[in-house]
Amino acid sequence: MNVRPHISRAAVAGAAVLGLLGLSACSTTASGRTDDGKLKVAASFYPMQFLAEQIGGSHVEVSNLTKPGVEPHDLTLTPKQTGQLGESGAIVYLKGLQPAVDDAVAQSGVRHIADAAKLTRMETHGPEVDGHHHTTGDNHAHSESEPGQDPHVWLDPVKFAEVAKGVNTTLAEADPKHRADYQKNTDVLVKKLDALNKEFADGLKNRASDTFITTHAAFGYLAERYGLVEEAISGLDPESEPSANRIKDLHTLAEEHHVSTVFFETLANPATAKTLAGDLHLKTDVLDPLEGITDKSRGKDYFSVQRANLAALQKALGTK
Repeated sequence: MNVRPHISRAAVAGAAVLGLLGLSACSTTASGRTDDGKLKVAASFYPMQFLAEQIGGSHVEVSNLTKPGVEPHDLTLTPKQTGQLGESGAIVYLKGLQPAVDDAVAQSGVRHIADAAKLTRMETHGPEVDGHHHTTGDNHAHSESEPGQDPHVWLDPVKFAEVAKGVNTTLAEADPKHRADYQKNTDVLVKKLDALNKEFADGLKNRASDTFITTHAAFGYLAERYGLVEEAISGLDPESEPSANRIKDLHTLAEEHHVSTVFFETLANPATAKTLAGDLHLKTDVLDPLEGITDKSRGKDYFSVQRANLAALQKALGTK
């Protein structure tokens, strides 16, 4: 007769936790360092990875929790990733964008954490913010979703520079030995971001229209910075579906505000944007929210993709 021992769920869960703890305890990198002494930095998605690499330079080894081609909003973490997160010397993330990462960071036990949401002023973007739907020049992003705290701060070069300074502080605290190098790298990066801000400001000055339509409300900070109005087909979540009323509204405002182009993205499904453009006989183009870099991206890094975004906006808004 075969006798199967009864194992409770609690025991299995406990064993899993012990397994993860054992993984950390036995690892030669439990100190948050690689075997050759580099600081191990975990980044939640591409913009955070970019900052960590630019500021950390040769002193860090950066791992990105969001693989290329994965929509960051939808990320789920494996137990292995969660365990590895706890072995990091520092974490760079943006609370409020990826719930799975927020939970894992909270449980990681890592001391040195840079949360981009605390490093610059976050804003609420949505149709109820200013009590009306659309007025050219009101400098708000509009979408059908209820207004919420907009996480897309990295698309505004000025805010991204503020976040960079905070990441510098965290890396310096985690690795004081290389504080001077981190500061030097940050100064270089901030100077480049300042120059990019000037490129956008100058490049969008003389335009025929202020309004652009995009797949989801990722460009609220960028729009506000340069006096534009973003009209999003869906909300802050790229997977949300617009209602018939929202589509009807977009038809009206596209005509009223001389919209020439409907923008879609590299990671989100472009079907709705392309259908809308077809119905309105408008052009389509890519405006990249820079949530990840893939082979389809119009550039290899943050700066090259942002410059491609600027060129696309100039064309769509009729700049002279």
